[in-house]
Amino acid sequence: MSTQVHIDHAPWFTEARFGMFVHWGLYSLAARHEWVMYREQISVENYKKYFEHFDPDLYDPREWAAAAKAAGMKYVVLTTKHHDGFCLWDSALTDYKSSNTPYGKDLLTPYVEALREAGLKVGFYHSVIDWHHPDFPIDANHADRNNPDAVEINKTRDIAKYRAYLHGQVRELLSNYGQIDYLFFDFSYPNAGGTAPAGDKFPGKGRTDWGSEELMGMIRELQPGIVVNDRLDIPGDFVTPEQYQPAGAMMSGDKLVPWEACQTLNGSWGYDRDNLDYKSADLLIRMLIDGVAKGGNLLLNVGPTARGEIDARAKDALAGMGEWLRVHGRSIYGAEAAAAVPPSDARYTRRGNRLYVHLFAWPFEYVHLPALAGKVAYAQLLNDASEVALLVLDPDQEAGHMTPAGQAAGTLTIKLPVQRPNVAVPVIELFLNDESDI
Repeated sequence: MSTQVHIDHAPWFTEARFGMFVHWGLYSLAARHEWVMYREQISVENYKKYFEHFDPDLYDPREWAAAAKAAGMKYVVLTTKHHDGFCLWDSALTDYKSSNTPYGKDLLTPYVEALREAGLKVGFYHSVIDWHHPDFPIDANHADRNNPDAVEINKTRDIAKYRAYLHGQVRELLSNYGQIDYLFFDFSYPNAGGTAPAGDKFPGKGRTDWGSEELMGMIRELQPGIVVNDRLDIPGDFVTPEQYQPAGAMMSGDKLVPWEACQTLNGSWGYDRDNLDYKSADLLIRMLIDGVAKGGNLLLNVGPTARGEIDARAKDALAGMGEWLRVHGRSIYGAEAAAAVPPSDARYTRRGNRLYVHLFAWPFEYVHLPALAGKVAYAQLLNDASEVALLVLDPDQEAGHMTPAGQAAGTLTIKLPVQRPNVAVPVIELFLNDESDI
């Protein structure tokens, strides 16, 4: 039986399977991680130098959209405001925005237009944390957490005023840019959390602080078709494992839920000039396959430079994924988890009456698929639609000098060419006799 679950008001989400995350803002000038303000405990005053020099003269969201589309991605999600509080749009509620930098313009309008032109779904990320706002109380996840006057400073801060600001900005984002398909909030920590000893002296923040129920109600009213993640400390439309691959289908409470793994190319979300720990296209393709085989999406991040470009290393990785998806996309888009258990070093995805065998390791001549004997009408390599032979070995067959031993009853054996196809991950497409619970 399939473990796949869908979002009723937005069936596109689990059809799409693959999206681009974009972390971009003032931290791109520092070029050493998007949490640089927190990590280095930079004051608002000292962080101001990035605001005064933000001028992304090479920003062209049509190039971002083209890169996403060429990679096989179906949606894009951009940081409208990260934890440092800087806004990429001309918000009426703050002066800390792109239109007041040397660049002097709203960055979201051309972004939304570029995605729509490219036929991509439009996504916004929005931080509920804000290290810049004067009414956001200092806590263990704050850049100013070790300020010796933090407790006294907090006496002057009013979370209710910040909550009104948060709701007002979300209203702007969902009212001024037409249809928005996706909203990613980041993040709640109702327990103190943070880094000791700061975590011991500050309370955390969650649904009460954000006014999450009221906020979600407003979102549903303004954008009924939108999908919203699970980081407001209340349930959302999908859950968001970050920087790890789930072991299987994911649960919220006692029920299966849609999920999306958000992953980086090199461990940093924002542009990190000296971070060389880039994942290969082959590894990223395996991560995408692994997620879909377990019923999930992949949201893969890029961190554009301070001038607004996706750097060459990221472009190369995206291009490699796109080439594999160009040929193998029908094993991913709209596919879901299968009930059958694949052999080791393989992953199954299922779409209608077709089962896809993704081979992470290329075997010598034969691959054995338990419990599929009699259930497959035809088989081919997906990269070139070349037939591969179907065999059922006698379970009682004894191994001989040149004769392999039989396989367990019900096992389907596929005979493969000795030469591995020249693709990152070879895929066998199996045409099933029916749409039973395979």
